[in-house]
Amino acid sequence: MTLFEARELTKVYQGRTVLSLKELLLEEEKIYALQGPNGSGKTTLLEILGLLIRPTAGKLSYQGKWIDFTDTALTALRREIVLVHQNPILFTTTVKKNVEFGLNVRGISGEERKKIVIEALDLVGMRNFLRARAHKLSGGETQRVAIARALACYPKVMLFDEPTSSVDVENRMIIERIIRNINAEKKISVVFTSHDLTQASRLSHDIIPLFEGRRVASLHENIFSATASLNEKGKTTYLIREGLSLIGEETETAGEVKISIDPLKLSVDRIGNYKPDRNRLRGKLFQLTDEQSLVRAVVDVGILINVLLPKKTVKQHSLTIGDELALVVPKNAITVF
Repeated sequence: MTLFEARELTKVYQGRTVLSLKELLLEEEKIYALQGPNGSGKTTLLEILGLLIRPTAGKLSYQGKWIDFTDTALTALRREIVLVHQNPILFTTTVKKNVEFGLNVRGISGEERKKIVIEALDLVGMRNFLRARAHKLSGGETQRVAIARALACYPKVMLFDEPTSSVDVENRMIIERIIRNINAEKKISVVFTSHDLTQASRLSHDIIPLFEGRRVASLHENIFSATASLNEKGKTTYLIREGLSLIGEETETAGEVKISIDPLKLSVDRIGNYKPDRNRLRGKLFQLTDEQSLVRAVVDVGILINVLLPKKTVKQHSLTIGDELALVVPKNAITVF
C-alpha cells in the first residue's frame, strides 16, 4: 500500500526554492534513505513528511488521503508519524520520565505506561538506564532514548534526520540495527536522511538521491557541471574544466549539464601502469577514510573525485596519502541529470 505520495511538491524560503519534487511515491513497511549533500533538501522533505512544515505548493497524500495542512486532523496524523531529530533534546530528568512523556499526555494509565516504557527501552537496549539522568548520557545513548520515546507512542512511520551523524562507532551499529529491527519486527515504515552513501545502501530498501532540492537519477557523490558535446568520433564528451574531459555513454544531451560519477564504479592503478587515455586520469591520492567494509579514497586529478574501494584493493596497492595514481573512469560510471 502507498505510504506517501507527493506531486509537484515545492518549498520556498525567502524567494529561494529549496525543494522541488515533481513526483514521489513511498510504500508502507519499507526503509527509505534520503541521500545527498548539505543543501540538497533532505531535511526539508523529512519535515514535510512529518507534517511539521507546510509545502509552498503541491500535494502530499498519506495512506491514500490528500493532506490539508490547515486541517485540525493533522494532530491525529502526527501521532502516527514521528520525527527523531539529529540532535534530540531530552528533559533533565530520568530516562523513564523522558520515555513516558508522550504517554502521560495521552492519559495512559500507570501500569500500562510502565509496560510500554520497558518494552520501548528493551527495543533500543537501554532498560538498564531506566533511572539514569538523561542529561548525563552520551550522544549515542541520547539518540537511543529519543528513539525509545518515539517508539512508546506506537508510530506507524518513523523519520530520522542523520540518526548516526553525532554518535560513536558502537552506537552507530546499534542504531542501524534498531532501525532494521523496528522495520522487520514492528512493520514500522522508516525514512532517514544520510550523507553516507554506504550507510544508505546498506540500511535501506531504496535510496532517494537529492541534489539542490530535486530528485536526481543518480545517487553518486561526485557531481560536477560540464559541457556535453560530440567529439570527432561521434562519442559524447563531457568537458568539466579546461584540460579535463571524459567520454560517457552515448546520449543526445548537449550543452551545459550536471553529471555525477559513481564512486563505486571507479578504480585506481599504480602510476607505473598509466597509459594516457581520455577516461584514465593521472592524479594524486589526497585522502583515505575507512567506511565500514569500504575505503573512501579522494583523488586529486585537477578536481577532487571520491572513490569507494574494497579494503583488499587498498592493501594490494599499499596505498598511502600522496601516492600518484591512475584513476580509471568507465563510461557507465557517468550519469547526466
